[in-house]
Amino acid sequence: MQGYIININKVRDEDLIVTILAENHLYTTYRFYGARHSNLNIGYKIDFELETNLKSNIARLKDVIQIGFPWLLEREKLYVWQRFIKLFHPHLKDVEELDEFYIQLLDTLAHKMIKQNPKRAIIESYILLCEHEGRLHCEYECLLCDEKIKSNISLVRSFLPTHSSCSYSQSFQLNKIEELFEEKSLINFDDNEVEYLWQILLQGL
Repeated sequence: MQGYIININKVRDEDLIVTILAENHLYTTYRFYGARHSNLNIGYKIDFELETNLKSNIARLKDVIQIGFPWLLEREKLYVWQRFIKLFHPHLKDVEELDEFYIQLLDTLAHKMIKQNPKRAIIESYILLCEHEGRLHCEYECLLCDEKIKSNISLVRSFLPTHSSCSYSQSFQLNKIEELFEEKSLINFDDNEVEYLWQILLQGL
């Protein structure tokens, strides 16, 4: 089977607890330390097998093969990708069964990042994630005062809309946020605006 590594914890003797987002399941696995093992890192897509043991409630990770992307050796893209992927662990920590949307989202995003700016690609994909989970607020009502937002708009964690006067945060033209939420496009956002949205995203999915 295949999946994305979203978390790694070291345990005794350099063994690892590895969390993998796969097609329909979130797996928590155990990888024994060994010189001949494949290198594991956050964000890597891997092909793998699981070995279950009646003496343990956690499956052993084995026969790991890394599935590479063309941009893996581009330091900036890999760094941005890993920061995004790490956010899935706390977001999905209480989930075991999940639908195919998540791995398909990451597969599509990994392909987009071949040619697209990584932060822009990730933010546009995050909007799709919020929409899938029913958390995309296209009614444009302020989280803090419940009034309709009619002109400039601010976003807080999880891209929840507010009046800039209510949240004391950077404002955007409403039509640009409408374009982002409804067309999943950042084409009219400048780099500074994209960076600001990226910092909001890093607060948590």
